[in-house]
Amino acid sequence: MASEDELNLLVIVMDVNPIWWGQQAQREPEFTLSKCLDAVMVMGNSHMAMTTTNRLAVISSHFQDSHFLYPCKNWTGGDGAWDGTMDEAPYCGDGKYELLSVANNVVAEEMKRVMSTTEMKGNSTDTLLAGSLAKALCYIHRMTKELEAGQEMKSRILVIKTAEDCARQYMNFMNVIFAAQKQNILIDACVLDSDSGLLQQACDITGGLYLKIPQKIALAQYLLWVFLPDLEQRPQLVLPPPVHVDYRAACFCHRNLIEIGYVCSVCLSIFCNFSPICTTCETAFKIQLPQMMKSKKKKLKQSI
Repeated sequence: MASEDELNLLVIVMDVNPIWWGQQAQREPEFTLSKCLDAVMVMGNSHMAMTTTNRLAVISSHFQDSHFLYPCKNWTGGDGAWDGTMDEAPYCGDGKYELLSVANNVVAEEMKRVMSTTEMKGNSTDTLLAGSLAKALCYIHRMTKELEAGQEMKSRILVIKTAEDCARQYMNFMNVIFAAQKQNILIDACVLDSDSGLLQQACDITGGLYLKIPQKIALAQYLLWVFLPDLEQRPQLVLPPPVHVDYRAACFCHRNLIEIGYVCSVCLSIFCNFSPICTTCETAFKIQLPQMMKSKKKKLKQSI
């Protein structure tokens, strides 16, 4: 169990691409964006209710930008915590504590504002996941700087992924993964649709859990069973077995996943085809051509 001076911060990054969720509503009307948001807040409320030292942040990610749903500027709670114990938290009278009720309302209102201000362009289901993870790391770093003397904080990130991977974000995504590894921040992934090779690498490198849920309607059960326990409690539970990690890299020229390619010795850019000049750092490589065999001249015999 965590001590009283040790904080536990959970940052949930939720994929809210409106195009993907619109297609999902047509395929499975029983599982919509609002149902997914309810399941996420069930886990968030459970995390905050476990102990007073737990903190929560929720970030929405779509193809244009990423936004903080909780905490936000419109709420005066600051870091998502309350003073005192759970028994001392204000009671609303309708079966809900005030802090948890406020958190649900704030997330719902911010989600409505984000979706209403989103401009629909094209049919792309790409999501700026790398930027959202970078924003989560910046928030964790800021919370770490604001700790009092003697306090410690454990942080982890949970990604709720829906759309397919975007190979154009490979470099930024890998930078975020190694930054999280250096700061000892776990990255967990809960995938709702097709598998994500980038998130598989993120979970394997940082020591997190990767799970593609078989039934979307049971999202809340999977979140509470697999992702609510922290790193110290997980070895005591029976969790899903680890998956095979796809460590293929995306080339910088065509953004395709490749197994064998060419790597620039200066900037480590990856290409599927050989190029004498690196398109990233514009380094020109010297090519050693095979040596040409000199033909031996035949000696003419002098006639006597």
